[in-house]
Amino acid sequence: MSQSDNSFEPNVIDDEMLQKAVEEQWPEDIRKLAKAEGINFEDVMELQLSFRNILQIDNLWQFENLTKLQLDNNIIEKIEALESLVHLVWLDLSFNNIEVIEGLDTLVKLQDLTLFNNRISKIEHMDTLKELQIFSIGKNNLTALENVVYLRRFKNLNTLNLSGNPFCNEEQYMLFVVAHLPGLVYLDFKLVSDTTREVAISNYSYLTDLLEHEEAQALAQLEEERAQQKELEYHKTAFVEYLNGSFLFDSLYAEDTEAAKLAYLPGVDDLLQAYRRDFVSVCEKLFNYGLKEYEKREAEVSDFYEGLQEVLTANQEEGRKIILDFENQNKTRLDEIHHASSHDTAESMRAEYNKDILQLSEALMTLEMQMVDQLEELIKEFERNIAVIASTFIENVKGMMTQCRNLENSHHEKLLEISINIMEKALKNELDEELPDDVREFLVDKNTIVNMVNKSHNIHLLKISERESDILLNTNHWEASVKEKALQNEIDRNRSRIKEIFQYIDDLQKQLNNTDSRAPGLGLPWAGQLP
Repeated sequence: MSQSDNSFEPNVIDDEMLQKAVEEQWPEDIRKLAKAEGINFEDVMELQLSFRNILQIDNLWQFENLTKLQLDNNIIEKIEALESLVHLVWLDLSFNNIEVIEGLDTLVKLQDLTLFNNRISKIEHMDTLKELQIFSIGKNNLTALENVVYLRRFKNLNTLNLSGNPFCNEEQYMLFVVAHLPGLVYLDFKLVSDTTREVAISNYSYLTDLLEHEEAQALAQLEEERAQQKELEYHKTAFVEYLNGSFLFDSLYAEDTEAAKLAYLPGVDDLLQAYRRDFVSVCEKLFNYGLKEYEKREAEVSDFYEGLQEVLTANQEEGRKIILDFENQNKTRLDEIHHASSHDTAESMRAEYNKDILQLSEALMTLEMQMVDQLEELIKEFERNIAVIASTFIENVKGMMTQCRNLENSHHEKLLEISINIMEKALKNELDEELPDDVREFLVDKNTIVNMVNKSHNIHLLKISERESDILLNTNHWEASVKEKALQNEIDRNRSRIKEIFQYIDDLQKQLNNTDSRAPGLGLPWAGQLP
């Protein structure tokens, strides 16, 4: 139906088409049941939309669990609107009018992709399809054999169909493909023989060796970048990112145009280097301190939750013991009530059993209240420890940032002194050094020099204060979030526990009030296992 079939009006993928397509896939008896109860598209695993004169892919977002999709033999021009189909394993877009491979980025589970008989001239935009095993792109407009090189990234690719493309007419086509894709088992519907593979590798080793070297370099670079990113994330978690070096110092001057002019003045370069050395030393001291404090924070949180779990486990064991004791003592109570000699006897026994159930409820609730009190003390102690860790860290950060400001203030004073001296020499024509014209322009009076140096100084102080504020805000946020999480976890646990107790007691009372329909014994699937 693809290419130039204009005998029918283009169709839109609407709910009616989808409903009909899903129904057609099912046997008659299931189809009737589905019509009666309604179809939930989220439950559909496979969908066939072949031969429907579809021009545009759309309205498939509801099929979020789809694993197989057939859109072959339509008039589709663009691959789109597949973003939500993240579980797709099999996709058929053959016999359409597609010109560009695109819109597949989220289909990371895709193993089988068919683009046969389209208008594609380049293999591209498939980088995320790491699981691809079968790829059919025959009868398209591929003219350059270099397209095959792109497929080397798919390490699981074992079946490939390229037949019917212009480059298939080249004499070395098969050997080129097999040499560049050594993992291929089938090419153009034929098994790749060992002889063909050996000849291909031999003929094209000069190209593939170079490719393998380049790929190894690219992989090493990618791994290095990932390691650096992982390390940076670790530093961010410790609130000291970019403090292990001259990053902060360099940022002081990144937007400081005045400092760039002042740097031309004699003596300023030596002054700046000394300032840089001392400033970076303080930053690295802060960086190393921050990493140690991060480990201390993590250890404190870990110790708290380990201690919490120990207390919870002990409480749960005690709760299980109370329930098991109750069940062991009352295994035959319901049968005895059921077989009581008289109604009065049964009522008396029922009242006695109900009293025991209430006593069980009180025992479990008392145990839970004890647990609440115990955890409340643990959480309070944890909050005190966290507060001390956070406040100590903040005070030390402030101290080291004050050192940075002191270095900046000292540098500012010395820079101002040098600048004024140079200006005085320039006004007396006693300056031996040649300076750029734009630098000489501000060597005219003291106010101009002072304003320039002060402007540069204020920029630096602002940058230092901003970095300090970031660390303090992150620390305060961490403290608040850790405390809030511990408290909320306990609130959720307590609510869940009380709900479990009420449900258990309610089930016991229902069995008591309905002895005729009970199973032998208590019969609760989770009896004795209430956490």
